[in-house]
Amino acid sequence: MSTSPARGPLGFGLMRLPRKGLGIDIAQTSAMADRFLAAGFTYFDTARIYFGSEEAARKALVERHPRDSFTLATKLHAGLARSDAAAKRQLETSLARSGAGYFDYYLLHSIMENNAGRYNRFGIWDFVKEQQARGIIRHYGFSFHGGPELLEQLLTEHPDVDFVQLQINYADWENPSVQARANYEVARRHGKQIVIMEPVKGGALASPPPAVRKLLDEAAPGVSYASWALRFAASLDGVLAVLSGMSNLAQLEDNLATMTHFRPLDSEEQKVIRKAQEILGHSSAIPCTACHYCTKGCPKNIPIPEIFAAANQQLVSGRHAEAVAAYAQATAAGSRASDCIGCKQCEEACPQHLPVTRLLGQCSDMLEH
Repeated sequence: MSTSPARGPLGFGLMRLPRKGLGIDIAQTSAMADRFLAAGFTYFDTARIYFGSEEAARKALVERHPRDSFTLATKLHAGLARSDAAAKRQLETSLARSGAGYFDYYLLHSIMENNAGRYNRFGIWDFVKEQQARGIIRHYGFSFHGGPELLEQLLTEHPDVDFVQLQINYADWENPSVQARANYEVARRHGKQIVIMEPVKGGALASPPPAVRKLLDEAAPGVSYASWALRFAASLDGVLAVLSGMSNLAQLEDNLATMTHFRPLDSEEQKVIRKAQEILGHSSAIPCTACHYCTKGCPKNIPIPEIFAAANQQLVSGRHAEAVAAYAQATAAGSRASDCIGCKQCEEACPQHLPVTRLLGQCSDMLEH
């Protein structure tokens, strides 16, 4: 007797919502939220630093659906605060913006080696536990972009953490900069549930290099490339949610098709993924996920992710003319790669630990001359 596939642990990441003019398209976001809930999924993820996202969650979700019909996650980023009081006020701001009343999941945001100490100095760990005792937070955890040694330390020092959010995708599984596999194994060894971010690597795995596309097309003609990435992430044990930053209804429908009747990767499909990993290991693409953390404090307002996306058109596919045209569009507002002054604030903020300053120099050489 066969059983029907189970629903996959899909989460709606509210970081890359559809835009309308300079703001978020609330009508389209509302339609996407409605469709997501109607399909039986409930996990929504936002953050104070995702511009307009918490307000969009209020308008599209909180004001239109019963509070117990969905779960909402948001985050506190101590790296953006100058004092402990300012860091703790972020919770009040998030509550006001979202109108949620409480958060089902609350995260210490983007912890890595260069900012972990600030969460300790500001007393944030104790603060979130106090808010959990008050019922303002139902479950607390942290999103993580460091190495397995720091993760081991944090989970040993804070054993009551409910979950950990990790960057996991098949391209980064063995990436020495991300260490996805090692971090996953540490978290599971501590018995923690995993929320997976960047399963499609900022959209890069929805449109992978030509050699990977050919491989996947031969293995499963007509199947979307993004579905391979989502299934890889959701096939892992202990996954609470796989976050997908969906920007339109078409992306949402593709993800729902993959996860409503979820089927883990079988042994043959795992072999295909391993071949894709080998190909990507030789890729010259800049592995930027377009999170824009690097641009928030850039003194020259350089559109770094857009510049890297333009450069990748040449690095991945050799399309120089298209790369130059995309670069011209990305820098039309005035700030170019060559305007970088080497302050390296972007490198301190980058979750991918990219040598952003050096890469901007390469982009300047490639696309400006």
